[in-house]
Amino acid sequence: MAEDAVRPTSERHVPVLLERCVGLLEPGIEAARKGGRTPVAVDATLGMGGHSEALLSRFPDLHLVGIDRDTQALELAGRRLQPFAARTDLVHAVYDEIPEVLEDLGIESADAVLMDLGVSSLQLDEHERGFAYSFDAPLDMRMNGEDPVTAAEIANTYSFEDLVRIIRRYGEEKFAPRIVRAVVARREKRPFERSGDLVEVIRDAVPAAYGKTGGHPAKRTFQALRIEVNRELSVLEAAVPNALDSISLGGRFAAMSYHSLEDAIVKREITARSVSTAPKGLPVELEEHKPQFARITRGTEKPSSQEISENSRAASARLRAAERIKLRT
Repeated sequence: MAEDAVRPTSERHVPVLLERCVGLLEPGIEAARKGGRTPVAVDATLGMGGHSEALLSRFPDLHLVGIDRDTQALELAGRRLQPFAARTDLVHAVYDEIPEVLEDLGIESADAVLMDLGVSSLQLDEHERGFAYSFDAPLDMRMNGEDPVTAAEIANTYSFEDLVRIIRRYGEEKFAPRIVRAVVARREKRPFERSGDLVEVIRDAVPAAYGKTGGHPAKRTFQALRIEVNRELSVLEAAVPNALDSISLGGRFAAMSYHSLEDAIVKREITARSVSTAPKGLPVELEEHKPQFARITRGTEKPSSQEISENSRAASARLRAAERIKLRT
């Protein structure tokens, strides 16, 4: 970890689908220029700032608003983006707060909004934060260290039924009841404090063959706990509509998801705003019924095999994008 702390942020972080994201957002930035405005982009999940750095480098008149709930990420991204400090506002907030952030900055709307969802490279690589099942660490998993609830508290205090529910729903784990029975039996003897203890319990609870076909046996449970600790899906359900509402005419939205639950939320909101709301049988589509957005990607776009070979964390990424074609009436 000490070695990571002194490495430049650009060497610690490989942005996923970087060129494609920049290309998808570029028309929104150009639309602002054509309208005589300074283009504004929001990186709603700033992380270590790789996508933001590319946008600021590519578009010399762009103003960027970077949002992250993780204060460590904001500090590291701030160092990386220091050459562009005059054109950036980095804000400690959760990404469902985009409208409030823009209002506080006196910005009316955004011309490009990017979301790179899920756990960041920083959070996975900082072993002591307990996100990774590969390293023994305090069982924490908070993206914002100021939040009150840790993964250890959930593992130690949630009822059997609630633990089964979140591990089934957020982890899509078929062995959730077996895992939870083992967790409850273990915590009655000694509360969970470290990730390694939880990994050991999970590994003993599931069939030995499971790890050979389904990846690491703790992968889905850790994902579920992380989502619960950080309220990721409930935040995302508010964040996507708030982001779309904040986009100017001709502006673009792009979101990368890493599991089906995230992608379903993004897909649902984009789809709802990309179809006519005219009642069936209406002979003429009225202006208020026309869609607000047009889908730019057909389904989801995925990383190339070359990108996956260079950055294994890109393997599960799914990208969707849309453009505002009508303002709300």
